[in-house]
Amino acid sequence: MSDFHELLDKYDGTELASLVRQKEVQPKELLETCIERIEKVDPSLNGIAEKLYDSAREATYADGPFMGIPTLVKDLFAPIKEAKTTNGSLAVGGVRLGIDDNHTSRLRGAGCVFVGTTTAPEFGTSYTTESSLFGPTRNPWNTEHSCGGSSGGSAALVAARALPFAHGNDGGGSIRVPSSCCGIFGLKPTRGLVPSGPMVGEGWAGMSIAHALTLSVRDSAGLLDVAAGSDLGAPYAAPHQEESFVSSLSKPLRPLRIAMIDSLSPWPNSKEANLAQQHAAKLCEALGHHVTTAKLPVDLMTFFDRAFDIIGPNVKSYVEMIGNMSGSPVSDEALQPSTRIIIRDKGSISAVQYVDAVTYMHGLGRIMANFMQDYDVLLTPTLTRPPVKIGELNLQDDSKSIEEFIQLSHSYSPYTAIFNGTGQPAMSVPLYWTPDNLPLGAHFVGRFGEDATLLALAAQLEQHQPWWNNRPPVNACR
Repeated sequence: MSDFHELLDKYDGTELASLVRQKEVQPKELLETCIERIEKVDPSLNGIAEKLYDSAREATYADGPFMGIPTLVKDLFAPIKEAKTTNGSLAVGGVRLGIDDNHTSRLRGAGCVFVGTTTAPEFGTSYTTESSLFGPTRNPWNTEHSCGGSSGGSAALVAARALPFAHGNDGGGSIRVPSSCCGIFGLKPTRGLVPSGPMVGEGWAGMSIAHALTLSVRDSAGLLDVAAGSDLGAPYAAPHQEESFVSSLSKPLRPLRIAMIDSLSPWPNSKEANLAQQHAAKLCEALGHHVTTAKLPVDLMTFFDRAFDIIGPNVKSYVEMIGNMSGSPVSDEALQPSTRIIIRDKGSISAVQYVDAVTYMHGLGRIMANFMQDYDVLLTPTLTRPPVKIGELNLQDDSKSIEEFIQLSHSYSPYTAIFNGTGQPAMSVPLYWTPDNLPLGAHFVGRFGEDATLLALAAQLEQHQPWWNNRPPVNACR
């Protein structure tokens, strides 16, 4: 086979790896084709943080499920030994840690070849990928619009068909929001299902977890298979999955009880978000599932206040660590306005207030677990409106309060962060495009530890309404 562009246009990472193992495809040519595709689209998107082409060309790759498949790693608390780590911030300075974390190490062990790192907003606290360090990363469906955040660089390049999948992580929606914005599939796994060590014990008190942004559901399931399982010394672990996630995709799925959450005070959905959710509900009913409406047992403003009681001290601690490592405190000018707001208003809360916030999250997890005894899956919009334009969520100064920052950011995505707090698996599925040809994902949430149910549902939806050939105007296809 010689037309590698045609292969990348047509096949997901799982199928490409099968061709590599059968020696029908040479991984070096596959790598060069992916590099060519990145070079074609990235000038329009600005999704690459660091190119790792030379080290990728010299790399050996493991004989694993993704043998020889090029991929990208998000430049946010996910070190790989050949890359610098900036976490989207001028303050960090691009240190080279020289190690893989335990999650990226498992991806490498599965045969993945790291061809670059992708852009993220500073410290991952924004739903748009716009940083002082890298500038804005743009949406391949319309480059005047945001690609979402914080895994925006990964989402934009996967959606543009540069390569089949890329790494991401999610502390409040950071896989699901950009997946929705860019029209691809994004799963946030159950808390503790994939490793976070050795540098991180529990990101944001357990709210953050890593996985991937993919074109196919099968690739997401396969990547979860290779990454799942707690690492040595992990503070907690998700329930053990006896069968592979990939095998669960082909098993018959019983009719599910799906609760549709069509509003969450105080932030209403737009007409487009409601249409996207209703479209997803009709698809589920056509597949034999039972959809009813319900109301979430959560006070949204209390939740976000407690969430930032956790995020604020974590961000301040990290910034102070940077200062200690460099020998002088980080200046305000080196930080973006949103970071300064978070540190100013929430960075110095008392230890008691922090413990209360963590206790609140644990209690919310128990409340939600009881609520979901009546349902298998929840359905919400991923976003309350279509992808915003560049600049709409990116603050220019720190004059706003933390409450105003929460209003600006989380009125855009009020649903996703709740399930980081409860630790439940959740996914954004690309099922709807607006009349302006902008994607809006459907957000599905499963019971704690039931990632396989979500993946099986996603596979059903993918088969019923395939999205593979929905290509954005900025794409690498021939």
